[in-house]
Amino acid sequence: MSERNGIPIGAPTASGWLYVYPKGIRELLLYTKEKYNDPLIYITENGRGNDVYDEKQTLEEALIDIYRIDYYYRHLYYLLSAIREGVNVKGYFAWSFLDDFEWVDGYLVGFGLNFVDRKNGLKRYPKLSAKWFKNFLGPPYLKE
Repeated sequence: MSERNGIPIGAPTASGWLYVYPKGIRELLLYTKEKYNDPLIYITENGRGNDVYDEKQTLEEALIDIYRIDYYYRHLYYLLSAIREGVNVKGYFAWSFLDDFEWVDGYLVGFGLNFVDRKNGLKRYPKLSAKWFKNFLGPPYLKE
């Protein structure tokens, strides 16, 4: 659901059916905990498409996806908030590792942490979000 009382919830993306509302993940998790007797939860797909159609971007532009970093940062913030409130989340998976090109958008909107260059032998390039996510998942900095 992307609307409440006919008003879009969250910021739009290049996919007309997808809006960004990070606080909603917390609300949904708390609702699920209450409604379904505190189940184990595995989030198997959480991510967003590009802001523009990939074919309109240069390779350099496609790799700078600051909006995706912001998306994961804010969603993970609200996910942690729900966990601290007792929601039993056991797994979380970013959607998607590679640009999967949603069929409903004519395969023009990529969703991945890594760009797939369809014009150049399907070469793959890590986007800025892939580097951010790798750092996020890495070991904490050690104090000397």
